Amino acid sequence: MAKHLASEKILWLSDVEPHDYPAADSYLRIIYNEKKVADMVARLRTAAIVEFKSKDIFRASQLSLLGVSNSHVEKDRKKIANGVALSPLLLVRDESNGKVIIADGYHRLCAIYGFDEDAIIRCKII
Repeated sequence: MAKHLASEKILWLSDVEPHDYPAADSYLRIIYNEKKVADMVARLRTAAIVEFKSKDIFRASQLSLLGVSNSHVEKDRKKIANGVALSPLLLVRDESNGKVIIADGYHRLCAIYGFDEDAIIRCKII
């Protein structure tokens, strides 16, 4: 894992960017029906910001880490290096399958994990 200088810190926006909710909606509609997704997105909008370690979110999601060669991951790595604040992730607990779904923010998570697997991730989770 390539680590940046300790002086570089991951900065977070105080709330999720508005365009992240439609992105989460689009992704979740692949997995769930429209009515359930509408309820999920409404709940995500009002959920409190919480924090988890990046490595724990990866373990819970059971997803693979995208490499730094991915253009979206590289874009987010540059934001971190340039001190640009990131939007919190949107997560959904899939209790029936014992995992978490990253409804929005997968590329940000991959970029942060490459920066520091113990980094604290700001997110909303339902």
